[in-house]
Amino acid sequence: MSIKVSIVGGSGYAGGELLRLLLFHPEVEIGQVTSESSAGRFVHTRHPNLRSVTRLKFTPLEMLEPCDLLFVALPHGEAAGRMDHFAGLAERVVDLSADFRLRDAAAYARWYEHEHPAPHWLERFVYGLPEIYREQIRGARYVSGVGCNATATNLAVWPLFAQGVADSARGVVVEVKAGSSESGATAGPSSHHPDRSHAVRSFAPTGHRHTAEVLQALGQAGAATQVHMSVTAIELVRGVLATAHAFVRPELREGMDVMGLWKVYRQSYGEEPFVRIVRERQGIYRYPEPKILAGSNYAEVGFDYDPESGRIVAIAAIDNLMKGAAGSAVQCMNLMCGWDETTGLSFPGLHPV
Repeated sequence: MSIKVSIVGGSGYAGGELLRLLLFHPEVEIGQVTSESSAGRFVHTRHPNLRSVTRLKFTPLEMLEPCDLLFVALPHGEAAGRMDHFAGLAERVVDLSADFRLRDAAAYARWYEHEHPAPHWLERFVYGLPEIYREQIRGARYVSGVGCNATATNLAVWPLFAQGVADSARGVVVEVKAGSSESGATAGPSSHHPDRSHAVRSFAPTGHRHTAEVLQALGQAGAATQVHMSVTAIELVRGVLATAHAFVRPELREGMDVMGLWKVYRQSYGEEPFVRIVRERQGIYRYPEPKILAGSNYAEVGFDYDPESGRIVAIAAIDNLMKGAAGSAVQCMNLMCGWDETTGLSFPGLHPV
C-alpha cells in the first residue's frame, strides 16, 4: 500500500527536487506541498520543469494536514522550533536542514554560533547517510538530512578511517568545489538567498559548518582526527567535488599501493547501490566528475597514492541537490518504510553534458 507524504518548504531547490522524485515514486501519494511566499500558486511557477507534470498547488503551512511521512525542507534554523508540531502530524519525519544533523548540542552551538532551540530532539534523529548509518535508518521515525559538502567528504574518506588505513594523528585536509545551487543561488555565491547566513557559510575557506558532520562520522568510525575543510565556488550550478588528502599509517606504508586502495574501497562500497568507484587508466572521465551526475543519486569515488610521501588523495563527486539533499532523503524514506532503497532513484545521470 502506498503512503501519503507531504513536503514542508517546497518552493526551494531541495523541495523542488523532492517533488520531482516523489511524483514518480511508485509507493507514495503526495498530499501537500507548502510555501508561504507562493501559497495558492501552482508548483510549476517555482519549478518550471514540472509544468504539465502535476497540477499541485502550494498551500500555507497553517493548512498542513496529517500524513504518513513528512519531508521538511525549510531554511536552516526554522524546523527545530516546530518539530513538536510536525511530529504530531506525521509518524515519520525526514528533515533536510542542518537542525538535527549533529547529535551533540555543544557541537551545534560551536559550529552554528547559537544554542540549539530543541536539544531534546537531537538524539531522536538518525543522520541520513545510508552508506554509514543504514541499519540505524531502517525503521527509524526521525532522520536528518545531510550536508552536501560533508556527504562528498565522508564518502571520500570514510573507508580510509573506518578500516584503519589513514593516520588519524595527521588528520585530513579537504578542498571542496561546489556549484552555486548550494547557496540557493542560480549564478554564484553573491546571488540572493532568503537565508543570507546560509549563503555566506556555503562557501568558506575555513570553518565550514559541514566540517562538524565529517568529524561526527569519523568519530563513528573510532577515528579521533582533525578535519581541515575549505569550500569554494566554481562555475557550475549543480555539483560538489571533494578532494581529500590523508596519510597512510606508518606501519602500513610498506606494501601499500593503488591496488591496496582498490581493496579498501571495494570492501566499503562494493555492494553499495549508489556509489561508483571510478579510477580509469584512460578516457575522458578517469576520476569522479560531478557534471555527469546531474539529477542522479549516485556518488562517484576515486583515489590515488603517492608512495614517496604516503599521501592518499581521495576524491568524491555528487549532485549536491540529489545525493547531497533530496536523493538521500528519498533513499532514507525507502529504508524507513522497508522498501528497496533504490526505488524511484535509478536515473544514472546525463552524458554528454
